[in-house]
Amino acid sequence: MAATSTRNEPASPVPAGGRSARNTRAQRAASGLETELVRAASGWQAGRVRTYRQHCPIARASELLGERWSIIILRNILVGCQTFNEIADGAPGLSRGLLSRRLRELEQAGVIEIRHKPDRPGSTYQPTPAGRELSEVMFALENWGRKWAELKPEHAHPGVVLWVWANFFLDRDRLPRRRVLVRFEYPTLPGSGRRSWLLIERGDAEYCLKYPGGEEELIVVVNDPLAFARWHIGQIEWGDALRSGAIEVNGPPALARALPTWNHRAWAANDPRARYDGSTQRQPSPPTHALA
Repeated sequence: MAATSTRNEPASPVPAGGRSARNTRAQRAASGLETELVRAASGWQAGRVRTYRQHCPIARASELLGERWSIIILRNILVGCQTFNEIADGAPGLSRGLLSRRLRELEQAGVIEIRHKPDRPGSTYQPTPAGRELSEVMFALENWGRKWAELKPEHAHPGVVLWVWANFFLDRDRLPRRRVLVRFEYPTLPGSGRRSWLLIERGDAEYCLKYPGGEEELIVVVNDPLAFARWHIGQIEWGDALRSGAIEVNGPPALARALPTWNHRAWAANDPRARYDGSTQRQPSPPTHALA
């Protein structure tokens, strides 16, 4: 008895328009199912609370820390930024409204504590024990990013490099013992962000977004922001950047030669900020000339 198979049999005739209508209904059903699956996967619940709906600790931690800017804000706090302006200075492009919202979310997550200043308006932001435990995560991200994440031009905002230099990698022992003002120009950037200043005064340095007044003894032109960033993280030498034209320095030769020595280009061996554990506080700066 011959085996029966329908694999190669012609399909039964379908009245004109019947197949099209049936396909349309099937497509709508599939589309509806897909929409429901997407909604379930994205986890938008009542109250607009996002969740992966997974018990996995990585998923639960990502719900708290995976929002855009959250890790950058937490990084700034863990290395000692305590005020709103200090945190904002290290996150150019982050609106003040979104920064406020992210800070509240991190507080609700139990990662930071917001305290009102006792003697003046404003608040301070400090890591909780849970936040300090994230230092190991920061270490892992730093090491992984240094090894695997390519440094691209869009990562190399020269103002951020200068801010990090002035606040965290400054070699104060090598600073001039007098007031020195250095202007940095960024001709490749648009708009008002094409210029900032490094003010050396009273054994410290301040990153300024507004002209603080006084003679500009050095003018540094950063023609290639990527090269400036690569120098800061130790991938190239200052002399190489000068010879290639990536950076130009105009001013007294002795001061121009000293300028790159003011940057450690790495955490000092005894600097507690390198632990990302929130155990340090930034030293009080002179009256600020930076953007409030």
